[in-house]
Amino acid sequence: MVTSIQERVTLNNGIAMPWLGLGVWMGKPEDGDHIEQAVEAALALGYRSIDTAALYGNESGVGRAIKASGVPRENIFVTTKVWNDDHGYDQTLRAFEASRRKLDLDVVDLYLVHWPISGKYAETWRALERLYAEGAVRAIGVSNFQVRHLQHILERSDVVPAVNQVEYHPRLTQVPLRTFCEEKGIRLEAWSPLMVGRVLDEPVVRELAATYGKTPAQVVLRWDLQHGVVTIPKSIRPERIAENAGIFDFALSPADMARLDALNRDERCGPDPDQF
Repeated sequence: MVTSIQERVTLNNGIAMPWLGLGVWMGKPEDGDHIEQAVEAALALGYRSIDTAALYGNESGVGRAIKASGVPRENIFVTTKVWNDDHGYDQTLRAFEASRRKLDLDVVDLYLVHWPISGKYAETWRALERLYAEGAVRAIGVSNFQVRHLQHILERSDVVPAVNQVEYHPRLTQVPLRTFCEEKGIRLEAWSPLMVGRVLDEPVVRELAATYGKTPAQVVLRWDLQHGVVTIPKSIRPERIAENAGIFDFALSPADMARLDALNRDERCGPDPDQF
């Protein structure tokens, strides 16, 4: 059982990744100092994983916050992603250099293919393999990949993705995908683990929050971790960042885990990867 924000899971290439991280999708460039303040607040609270992407437009702010935090670089796990417009071998290599420059990092801990763009993601993956072989990234993975996309990569590559970051919450439990990833040694990671707040009003979530003396968000995030899913709730509000970190002093019972599992409706708040 994960009992500390400092705990990490070992990925399939031996790299250790924190179980809980901060997602900064909500922090747009126009938010200015708020992005840096959110990252600095998270690092001060003990977070050691920050998840951004080229699309978010805030890699520079993340990089500045990491530098200003005083936390040694080797203790922070940084993820970014290549956007759809930059798919392709050469384009991906250029996009990575742009992201690395904005982050002001020599090495990125995890680099992901943001979406499986049909006819393009295999060449994009080949570029990620090169970056991994050259040591520019410590691990490579994908985001929003379904089983068929993963199979396509696995049939053509010797490097198994370390992570598959997908929409994941009690209304979208993705059991077949999670099972496939477990079988292949791919760590599932949850984006939008709170379904943009929608899942927090479920009666069973609110009931369990009262039972455990926790907030609805904390109950759902704990459910993620107990399913072995790395989790990156997104926020730029320091008080919410602190709340999301308060999930390491309790555990949901198997019966209560099952009650949350039963909320599944295969319902998304984001795009369907098969139609994106």
